[in-house]
Amino acid sequence: MTDTPPRDQAASIRVLLVDDQNLIRLGMRMVLESQPGIEVVGEAGDGREAIDTVARLRPDVVLMDVRMPGLDGIEATRAIVAANPASRIIILTTFDLDEYAFAGLNAGASGFLLKDAQPNELVAAIRAVASGDAAVSPRITRKLLELFGPALPGAGAAEPGGPTPGAHGTDLDPADAARLASLTEREHEVLVAMAEGLTNTEIAARLFLSESTVKTHVGRVLMKLELRDRVQAVIFAYSAGLV
Repeated sequence: MTDTPPRDQAASIRVLLVDDQNLIRLGMRMVLESQPGIEVVGEAGDGREAIDTVARLRPDVVLMDVRMPGLDGIEATRAIVAANPASRIIILTTFDLDEYAFAGLNAGASGFLLKDAQPNELVAAIRAVASGDAAVSPRITRKLLELFGPALPGAGAAEPGGPTPGAHGTDLDPADAARLASLTEREHEVLVAMAEGLTNTEIAARLFLSESTVKTHVGRVLMKLELRDRVQAVIFAYSAGLV
């Protein structure tokens, strides 16, 4: 393991690399250290070491492998999110429909990335989650929901073309239903757009709003629904039958 102590440098995104293969960590480090505004502050070779290193270094973004000896990336993600909610986690997977990808998102990760992703995709994903967005493309979002949606609480209870989902006969928890009802019409539209995998730029174009206004709406949606990030908003929206 190699790491550097935290430093006060607001302009930089501080990244922790977690993978049991040295060559993969080396490759990611080489890519990221060539990028302005991104600083690799440490590495870990398994889930337990990742938890300890995040507690010590407080990185902004963690690139987390799933299949590792000892504690795997899913359990490590769950523990890190619980103890360090400010750290954003990107799950590294081999296949874009890997069941572990969804498990990671459900555990609190802010996105996932294929291990064979291009360098520009890796950098873009890190910048996205660091800014509060999600590193899950609309195509993958839809496939994940189609594949794993039935396993979500309340999924399948809403009928296509029926009345407004989330307000009739779904298994949505009463407290969640009340939070959903607290959204304004515009916030509801933004939530649905997020659930469809749209970025802030795309939401702004669809709703004829500025990106700054969209960011404000996204923040209010997350606050009212008591959600950590956009990925949780997608899962919530699907559970409520909104998509």
